[in-house]
Amino acid sequence: MSTTYPSSAGPDSDEHKTDPVRTRGRHRFILLSGGALLLIAWVSGFVPQFRQRQIAIADTQELAIPSVAVVSPTFTTPNSGLDLPAQVDPWQEAPIYARVNGYLKSWLVDIGAHVQKDQLLAEIDTPDLDQQLAQAQSQEVLAQKSLALAKDTNARYQELLKQGVVSQLDADTQATSQATNQANADAFAANLRYLQQEVAFKRVTAPFAGIITARNVNVGDLITANNTSFAMFHVQQTDPLRVYFRVPQEEAANITAGQTFAIQVGAESAKAYPGKVTSTSDAVSPDSRTMLVELQVDNSKNEILPGSYATIRLPTTVLGNILVLPDNTLIFRGKSLQVAVVDANNVVQLRDIKVGRDFGIQSEVLSGVAESDKVIVNPSDSLTTGTTVRIAAKTATASLSPGVPKK
Repeated sequence: MSTTYPSSAGPDSDEHKTDPVRTRGRHRFILLSGGALLLIAWVSGFVPQFRQRQIAIADTQELAIPSVAVVSPTFTTPNSGLDLPAQVDPWQEAPIYARVNGYLKSWLVDIGAHVQKDQLLAEIDTPDLDQQLAQAQSQEVLAQKSLALAKDTNARYQELLKQGVVSQLDADTQATSQATNQANADAFAANLRYLQQEVAFKRVTAPFAGIITARNVNVGDLITANNTSFAMFHVQQTDPLRVYFRVPQEEAANITAGQTFAIQVGAESAKAYPGKVTSTSDAVSPDSRTMLVELQVDNSKNEILPGSYATIRLPTTVLGNILVLPDNTLIFRGKSLQVAVVDANNVVQLRDIKVGRDFGIQSEVLSGVAESDKVIVNPSDSLTTGTTVRIAAKTATASLSPGVPKK
């Protein structure tokens, strides 16, 4: 009996055999798909890393350029005037030295005593000088006696010469003797006057009215004449007083004789005294660029002590505009002060400046910067000329804050 197969293809028919072209296409598709997936995966991982790397590089470059805040100098006038230090001096003062040798016999005044002109301060015992004076007086008397005798003798000889009794030689001799005795008498008289003047210095007196501020002697002390290293007394005239202060050269032209300024002695709450400008030096010191001014102040009540520290208040009416910068812009390097200025290309330039008065948080700038400059605030220690910086969006302007400037 024969076996009958279905009409459909069997296992070994051509329909069940793989087509090589289709197989290669399928493999290519798989490879391309896998490569595309790998490329997508690689791109998906690389691009974020690349972006992060670029961002990191940009951030590094950004951080390499420091960001700074800048401030511009400003011309302004101190809002409450200007306080300047001053020195109170007596109207006149003098150390009193001994003019004769001896021992201190007595002293009559002590420190703080108010004395008048020519008032006796002390007496010096001078035994050696007294003996010299007595000897000089005797010599002067003897010289006068000899001179009188020489005059009388010369007069007689001149009369006898007219009578022809004596020779011309004898008459000339007597005339010469009179001239010699005259010279001796004049010399002894001069020596006597000198010693009398020296003896007068036994009495130590005040050269002017004032206050005794020092007494350096006691009874029995050995006194040496003309010893300028040792003053017996020191006296000061305290009414009126002289007050000296120095004004910056910018305001020097505004100070004239006759102006009146307030003088404050001691604490800020102390009483203010009017002082009148008597004179100025009319010259600016090359060391401090300031002019010396002298004031006269009344001290009839003895309220101000000579030698005191005082403050002079210059009102705004006599002050000119000044250029100021905050103190936190100053760079202290080496011998000179510097500031860091940013130019138009954002490049730093270190400049030497000269400062004047200190107003607490600002200082007066005398030279080195202009009002249009941009000065870095709080500059770092590593900042040097040529450094590129970035200016912060917010800038400041230097100005004097209200209130009393720093003294």
